[in-house]
Amino acid sequence: MSDSTTGQDPEVRSVKQVAYERFREALFDGRLRPGQFVSQRELVALLGLSIGALRELLPRLQFEGLLNVMPQRGIQITQIDLPMIRHAFQLRMALEREAVLNAVRRMPDSVLDEQRALHLSILEEVKRRPASELFEAGQKIDDGFHALLIKATQNDLLIQVYAVNAIRMRLIKLDKISLSEWVLPSAFADHLAVIEAIQSRNPHAAADAMDRHIMNARERAIEF
Repeated sequence: MSDSTTGQDPEVRSVKQVAYERFREALFDGRLRPGQFVSQRELVALLGLSIGALRELLPRLQFEGLLNVMPQRGIQITQIDLPMIRHAFQLRMALEREAVLNAVRRMPDSVLDEQRALHLSILEEVKRRPASELFEAGQKIDDGFHALLIKATQNDLLIQVYAVNAIRMRLIKLDKISLSEWVLPSAFADHLAVIEAIQSRNPHAAADAMDRHIMNARERAIEF
C-alpha cells in the first residue's frame, strides 16, 4: 500500500533511508574520507547496497553536497576546504540564530537548567582528570545542546536543512577540531553564555552569544 501523502511505498522509502544512513555512518567512522575518490562498485561493496539502490541514492547525496559524481573519474566525497568550512558555518549561524530566538520565547527554564548542569558537570570532571571518555561525553552534550535548540523550533524544513549541514559539521570536526582539554572549556563557556542569555529572555543578547560561539568554532576550524 502506498503512502497517502507521497504516493510512495513506505518499504521503498525505508530502503532509501537505510542506504542514506549507511553512507553517513561510513563517513563518520572513517571508511569514507573527505576528498576520497571511489567507484560505484567500491561503494556498493562498502555500503552493502545493490547497484540500483546506490544509483537512487547518488542524486540525493550530490544535491546535499556530500559527494560529486565526476564522469570518467568516479565519485568524490566532498572535500573539507576553506570555502566548504565557511559556507557550512554561515548556514549554521543562520539556522541557530533563529533557533536561539525561538528558545528565548519558548524554552522552559527547567530545560535550560538541566543543560547548564550537564555542562558544568563535565567542566568539573575535566579539571580533575582530563580523559578521552570525558571528551566523548562532552561532544555528546555539545551536539545535544545544539540539536535541542533546533528541534524546539518545531520547523520541519529548518530541522531537515540543519540535519544535512550537521553531517558537514561532523566531518569538519572529525577532520579539523575535536573537543580537548584546551577546546572544551572555551566551547562550553560559550554554551553557558548562550544559556544565560536565553534565560534572561533577551533576544539580542542570545543571538549575539550564539553568533560569538559559532564564530569561535569557525575560527578554530580555519586555524587547524
